[in-house]
Amino acid sequence: MSRKSVPPVAAKPSPLHPRNRHQQRYDFAALTAVCPDLAGFIRLTPKGNHSIDFTDPQAIKALNRALLQHWYQIENWDIPAGYLCPPIPGRADYIHYLADLLATANGGKQPAGKRIQVLDIGCGANCIYPLIGSSEYGWQFVAADIEAASLASAERILAANPALQQKISLRQQPDAQRCFTHIVQPDDYLDLTLCNPPFHESVEQMVRGNQRKWQNLGKWDEQKEASAEQLNFGGQSNELWCEGGELAFISRMMRESAGYASQVYWFTSLVSKQANLPLLEKVLKEVGAVQQQVVAMAQGQKNSRFIAWSFLNPEQQKIWRQMRWHSRV
Repeated sequence: MSRKSVPPVAAKPSPLHPRNRHQQRYDFAALTAVCPDLAGFIRLTPKGNHSIDFTDPQAIKALNRALLQHWYQIENWDIPAGYLCPPIPGRADYIHYLADLLATANGGKQPAGKRIQVLDIGCGANCIYPLIGSSEYGWQFVAADIEAASLASAERILAANPALQQKISLRQQPDAQRCFTHIVQPDDYLDLTLCNPPFHESVEQMVRGNQRKWQNLGKWDEQKEASAEQLNFGGQSNELWCEGGELAFISRMMRESAGYASQVYWFTSLVSKQANLPLLEKVLKEVGAVQQQVVAMAQGQKNSRFIAWSFLNPEQQKIWRQMRWHSRV
């Protein structure tokens, strides 16, 4: 079986994916209409615009709750204090570009509905990718995490949204060194896997990164005496760092994925550092991936990307699509 590279879905980054619902400035009037508690966090900027303090975890949480309710009809979203509170627009971009990845071999049409099965590796307490993916495309998700507390939080979110309980199932990973073992069952066939891996290599690197965030926001003087936990914008240690950082984590994931070659159509992972791509592509060559591509994304001034790989050749993928996406059975 020969290894084949295919052209990237997006040649160059754009501000946000065209289908992303968050193209415009936040409509705080509409958001506070569905989530009144957001009103207490809204402030006027020096330019006279409404905004929130993006260094305030409670303000960010209230904004996320309002965005999810307004745009995705997700009720009562919440996470415990100290857990990662993700920016919704960027998370939605990953989902939309994944849909495009499937569409490249489906006549340009994004496959939707419960036939599409997706695994989120490390769903966290926020469960954000399954929430957006199931709401936007009707996909079925397996949301996996190593932390019981994160899964308990995700369970509370699903309990508040009964319609999503049939679309999202939760599974706990007992081994922090594994991504697929213990989670992917023998009768599972997944059209996509996705992952937002921990990208710091150590607690010290994580703290330095947080210091740069505060400096960029002009608030470092206010935080010089704060602890590492206070400096952080949210996130538990397993969400933010691991030994070897994202390069080690994704490399390990890629090597493990070879054992599930026939059960997954596309494996994917976000990659925060572009410099890691050549090394990751080398790992894919070593493990025998047949197809791979890098999909470019951008949110504002930030460029990002994910890497996708498959062990199925084009003919095998065609058979997969015929049996799983187009079958009327």
